[in-house]
Amino acid sequence: MSLSETPKSRIDEFLAERRFAIIGVSRNPKDFSRILFREFLKRGYDVVPANPGCVEIEGRACARSIAAIEPPPESVLLMTPPSVTETLVSECAAAGVKRIWMYRAAGAGAVSQRAVAYCHANHIDVIAGECPMMFLPETGWLHRVHGFVRRISGAYPR
Repeated sequence: MSLSETPKSRIDEFLAERRFAIIGVSRNPKDFSRILFREFLKRGYDVVPANPGCVEIEGRACARSIAAIEPPPESVLLMTPPSVTETLVSECAAAGVKRIWMYRAAGAGAVSQRAVAYCHANHIDVIAGECPMMFLPETGWLHRVHGFVRRISGAYPR
């Protein structure tokens, strides 16, 4: 499966999970990772932030690592550079994570081909790319436009 052909069913399954971790949530409240984090909270998700450099984010205790999250999450959204993603997928596997979403809006995002291959080899469902905001109902106009453009260009996941 190529990165542009991430199945919509995997995205739907991930978003059906009401509790997951976001690794790489920024300390900067204006960063997109924080905007996405707040959006999930607003929608009733139990999102666990993880960043080794933070104690709390948006009033929630911030885990220093995936292994520090109790109870361990089954799903993780990675908002990290690809080189960090490569390290994190093995930590996720050790923690029993079943689904990993490697965020991407422009550029590589968190996607690493080596990390994707690791997930496949270790039976972890992986979404290699895509921005979750495109798939949330009643999302902002910019994200709806992004989804529309992806649909008419044939790049929207099926």
